[in-house]
Amino acid sequence: MTARGWMLFSMMSVVWGIPYLLIKVAVDADLSPSVVVFTRCALGAALLLPFALRQGGLTWTVRAHWRPMLAFACIEIIGPWWTLTDAERHLSSSTAGLLIAGVPIVGVALARFFGAGERLGVRRVAGLTLGLAGVAVLTVPHLTGGDARSLGEVLLTVLGYATAPLIAARWLREVPSLQLTAPCLALAAVVYAPAAAVSWPSSVPSVSVLVSLAALGVVCTAVAFVAFLELIKEVGPTRATVFTYVNPAVAVGAGAVFLDERLTMGIAAAFALILTGSVLATAAAGPRKAARPVLRHPGGQPPDPRPDKGEARAR
Repeated sequence: MTARGWMLFSMMSVVWGIPYLLIKVAVDADLSPSVVVFTRCALGAALLLPFALRQGGLTWTVRAHWRPMLAFACIEIIGPWWTLTDAERHLSSSTAGLLIAGVPIVGVALARFFGAGERLGVRRVAGLTLGLAGVAVLTVPHLTGGDARSLGEVLLTVLGYATAPLIAARWLREVPSLQLTAPCLALAAVVYAPAAAVSWPSSVPSVSVLVSLAALGVVCTAVAFVAFLELIKEVGPTRATVFTYVNPAVAVGAGAVFLDERLTMGIAAAFALILTGSVLATAAAGPRKAARPVLRHPGGQPPDPRPDKGEARAR
C-alpha cells in the first residue's frame, strides 16, 4: 500500500473508532436515533456542500450518477446509521464497535458478486483471518447485554457497510469524493428531518451531548467520509474496510488511556493479532506470473523438436 493509502487507513482507524462512544453519549441522553442521524448528516452536509458547489458540475454529477448515488446513500448512510444508533440504545458502544469489525469478511464474500476484481492471495486471506481472531479475542468478554433485535440491527449495519464500498468502487469511482458525499448526506438529512422534528428534545441537551453531536457530524462524518472514499479509490473496496479491525482496538486503547479501563493480556494479544492481520490483509497482491510465450515458425508450422526427423526428410 502507498504512503497515502497508509495515511488514510490510519486516519480512518482512529476517526471511525470513536463514533460508537459519541452515539452512546447521545442516546443515553434520551435523544432519538432520528435526531442523532439527522444532526450528524445535516452538520456534515452543511460543511461539505459549499466545497462541492465550488468544484463545479455538482448538478451534472448527480444527474449522471443518481442511481448508484441513491443506492450508496441508502446502503451506507440512511439505513445503517439508524440501525446502529437504535442498537446502541441497548448495546454498549464497545460491543457495537466490535461487531462492526466483521465488515471486511462480509466484503470479501460480496466482492465476487460485484466483480470487484481484487485478487486475494494466501497472505491477504491469512491477514483477514488473523484480524477476525483478534476481534474475537476482544469480543468474547464484552458480548453482554442487548437483545436479538439490537444484534440483528448491527448485523444489518455490517451488511450495509460491506456493500456500499463495492458500489462506490464499481459505479462511482470517477465521482469526486466531495460531490458524492455532500449530496448523500443532504439527502439523508432531508429523509430524517420529519422524524427528527417530531422527536426533537424539549430542552437543550447538556454540553457533553452537544460536543458529541458536533464531533459526530464534523469529524466522524464530513471529514471521515471524504477520507474513506479517497481510501477506496487508493486501495480498493475490500482492503479499504480492513480499518474496522483496528477500530475496536482504538476504542479499547482509548478507554485504557482516558478512562482507566483495565488493559489485560488478552487485549494486548488482540492488539497484536489485529495489527498484524491488518498489515497482511492490506498488502498488495503479488505480481502474477507471466504466461510462457509460444514460439511460432515463420511459415506457420512450429519446428519439429525431434532432430532426426528433419534429417530423414533431407535424405
